[in-house]
Amino acid sequence: MRSDEIRGRNSARWRGARARLVAALLLGLALPGCSSWIATLDDQTGSTAQPRRAAVAEPLTPAQREHRRILASYGGAYRDAKLEATLAGLVDKLVAASERPDLRYKVTILNSPAVNAFALPTGDLYVTRGLIGLANDTSEVAAVLAHEMAHVLARHAAIREDQARRVAMASAAADPTDTTGALALAKTKLALASFSRAQEFEADGIGVGIASRSGYDPHGAPRILAAMGRFSALRSASGSDPRSLDFLSSHPATPERIENALANARQHPAGSRDRDAFLAAIDGLVYGEDPIEGFVRGRRFIHPKLGFAFTAPDGFTLENTAQAVLGSRAGGDQALRLDIVRPAADQSLTGYLNAGWIENIEPGSVEETSAGGFEAVTATAKGDPWFFRIVLVKNGAEVYRFVFASKTRTPEIDRAFRESVGSIRRLSLAEARNARPLRLRVVTVRPSDTVDKLAGRMALLDRQVERFRVLNGLGPTDTVKPGDKVKIVVE
Repeated sequence: MRSDEIRGRNSARWRGARARLVAALLLGLALPGCSSWIATLDDQTGSTAQPRRAAVAEPLTPAQREHRRILASYGGAYRDAKLEATLAGLVDKLVAASERPDLRYKVTILNSPAVNAFALPTGDLYVTRGLIGLANDTSEVAAVLAHEMAHVLARHAAIREDQARRVAMASAAADPTDTTGALALAKTKLALASFSRAQEFEADGIGVGIASRSGYDPHGAPRILAAMGRFSALRSASGSDPRSLDFLSSHPATPERIENALANARQHPAGSRDRDAFLAAIDGLVYGEDPIEGFVRGRRFIHPKLGFAFTAPDGFTLENTAQAVLGSRAGGDQALRLDIVRPAADQSLTGYLNAGWIENIEPGSVEETSAGGFEAVTATAKGDPWFFRIVLVKNGAEVYRFVFASKTRTPEIDRAFRESVGSIRRLSLAEARNARPLRLRVVTVRPSDTVDKLAGRMALLDRQVERFRVLNGLGPTDTVKPGDKVKIVVE
């Protein structure tokens, strides 16, 4: 949860939108990749922040607006001169081997743990540090970037827009009583879906060819697709929604697609994996969330910059996004959302609670209270089939807005929700100063090392062996041998 986002761009207007509220709680922020126009949650729902006067400036181009939105949604740009130079050199090699060496591309590393990459039609390429950290050699990153370049080369964004426009026109013209017209519309939509799938296969084929002609191992594509599939499955098993900010949400790594990537790779000669140079470039890469914008440790959320922390109820998995902290319980029957708003200076907590941003507050449920030494107000609301516990916590001019949801209403569940809010506390200066990001460290396997031993050195709270295997591209029965270089996560 970014401090600049929550101060100036709050996602807070859920008027008449209980379904959207639950979706936000359970699904988080899902953004498409591959040249799609990206809209932030603020653009979709408005903002309750007080308007501020802006200096007169030249109007932004669509590409500039998209660039800003992407940076806002993915934690800004990640600055690492060595890694940026490595990727810039890689892109130059890929461009020289492409069908259009005259085109120019610019790659931006996004400061996000999400595993994602995409491109704008202008040639702006984006890759998250989460995806870079998941890769194990240069050929895998080359496969991803070449795939995105292929979308630009094939003008897939423009073709998708044209197809979508035709579907919209067909929808507007269709007579709902005309079954023949309805059948034609259904076929048009099916063709659009199939066309998008075909675009992904086409981009895979073009990308593998570009990477191979650049001298890289063409099997980097199926390897990174398989790695992303395993990473997504691991996140899902851990309680996180695998669709959130995920490459696979718009690039599904189906077995058929991985097999197709393998078939493409077999048509090209062997190339370099460039593993050692790649691992040297990512040694020290930030892993997971950047503490400056808040981070999750188990059930705890800590925000050093804003100076507070809280603990989610038992069984919850938390995820920090640019707009909010999202949490869910395995099974999807309980969820939470925390964001921060800045109401009008003269508006009380009770007045803000009743301002209309959430409906069906139960009569008599509004209660003035305190949480962690902060002034607070709480209430309950109903929205079939959900029960909501809302708690607003005031810290200076800002209000921390907790919304808990459960499909089952019991005193025990409600007590757990209230106890979670009660865990909110101010951080000491020492705690705030000592917050450090987790980082990838490349180590050399010693004769006595095993997968279990190396995984035990990881500064992660759960599923260490599985995470170590996914991070290093190791299968369930693969072993390590002395002299191998592997990645571990350290504080």
